[in-house]
Amino acid sequence: MKTSFGAMTGRERLCFVLKYLFMALCVVVALFPIIWVILSSFKTNAEILSNGISLPTHFGFDGYQSALDMAPIFKFFGNSVIVTCCATVLNVLVFAMAGYAFARFRFPCDKLLYMLLSLSLVIQPVYSVVNNLGLYDTKAGLILVNTALNMPMSLLILRGAFQSIPKAIEEAAYIDGAGFLRTFFQIMMPCAKGGLTSAAVLCFLNTWNEFTFSLILTSSESARTLPLTLSSVRPASSALTIRRCLPQLPLRSFLRSSCLRSSRSRSFPA
Repeated sequence: MKTSFGAMTGRERLCFVLKYLFMALCVVVALFPIIWVILSSFKTNAEILSNGISLPTHFGFDGYQSALDMAPIFKFFGNSVIVTCCATVLNVLVFAMAGYAFARFRFPCDKLLYMLLSLSLVIQPVYSVVNNLGLYDTKAGLILVNTALNMPMSLLILRGAFQSIPKAIEEAAYIDGAGFLRTFFQIMMPCAKGGLTSAAVLCFLNTWNEFTFSLILTSSESARTLPLTLSSVRPASSALTIRRCLPQLPLRSFLRSSCLRSSRSRSFPA
């Protein structure tokens, strides 16, 4: 039962005030970069260089117009959406199967294979492989690379998610006549939705912000993604940063709530 502020002792009131001051400070620190970028997108270059934290003298959309004039922003944005969504779906689908296999089955050298899969992207010469496959400067090449780039994280999350599910659930499905695929897709996948959501959101964010391989594996505008534009279009970078960050804000909030729900639903009824 909560105690009213008037009924608190002096020490309790001090702790109460300090707690909320600390939370308010955290909110300010978290929101300041977002507010600064939004305000800077309405400033001219001279205003940003003279006083970066001041309010704009007038709110104009010149930065957004300059961004549209300097580069095909909507094309790069569409490329980022296609590459990110496809890589996320492929990553979660493939590594959910792999995570389930590593969590439930024991076979020779399974731990060694798990470690090799986690290090495979570091070992392989990515540029040579993509170029030899004929996927250089294509969205398909970026999708495959970003799918593999998030493999260690997805394997770790999904393997742990499937390990937390009691074996009695899938055994009951087998007794009821469900096959392997039906048990996996209709029983195990819904039970691991917390891990699947976490892996999907993290993969989406990492792929959306990925810069290095997008720079190395593309040479034309047909497959280039939005983060590359920020490095080449400096004058309108604040306006571009807003467009780049907009899809991430609801996803980060969704990831936080998903992780909380996943941590609260670790126990399964008998």
